[in-house]
Amino acid sequence: MNLKSILRGFLAIGRSLCDTPVTKWRYYARFWLQWLRFRRAGGEAAFDNLYPCLGHHLSSPSKVDSHYFYQNIWALKRLASFAPEQHYDIASQLDGFAGQATAICKVVFCDLRQPALGHVPDLSFMPADLMKLPFEDQSIHSLSCLHVVEHIGLGRYGDQLDPEGTTKALTELARVLAPGGQLLLSLPVGRERTRFNAHRVRDARKVVDSIKGLKLVEFLAVYDSLDGIDDIESDMLQQAYYLCGLFRFTR
Repeated sequence: MNLKSILRGFLAIGRSLCDTPVTKWRYYARFWLQWLRFRRAGGEAAFDNLYPCLGHHLSSPSKVDSHYFYQNIWALKRLASFAPEQHYDIASQLDGFAGQATAICKVVFCDLRQPALGHVPDLSFMPADLMKLPFEDQSIHSLSCLHVVEHIGLGRYGDQLDPEGTTKALTELARVLAPGGQLLLSLPVGRERTRFNAHRVRDARKVVDSIKGLKLVEFLAVYDSLDGIDDIESDMLQQAYYLCGLFRFTR
């Protein structure tokens, strides 16, 4: 082992130390003991290739964003059941639902921002502003917009400021959905408020009222605890602080 490799090893460990709370330094004792045991067992683990991942042995695999976890499962099942040849997604999580949906059908991903992606089979990109979608009236058969409309008009993602941004986005989604088509929609629901410049929380009943001309087929709400709820009383929705509302509409 030469001096250069030793220095590289210390630099890697130093970077990890800077990100480690003092209360977790005991994890380093475990790390060094495990490294020594691994080496004694014949394992190859050069000093300059050390990469301490501290505390992961205590983390739970269920520590996920419950809203996106349940939402994506719900939306993918509905999309698979609908079985379109081509699906249009408006700015949903690209490394979540939008990308995963390509296992079911061809997906056109629409967003203000160009994604930094190479060629991905069955995934194409189209620039689009959710307050003025580049589609004819009633022309899209399969459509989704998951955890997006609550941000529109607040400037968070480069969109123009507009106090009515979420309402306009919902109106546009309703405008472009074709007869017999399916719209999968999600957004925060509960006690109404605007958290500039992050997101809005909407009354679920007002969301349905904004989707004019469409029929609500299904509504669920997701708690932070991963529970899906289907028969939610309106009083509970009004008093809730922040639920993820999952809406399925058709025309």
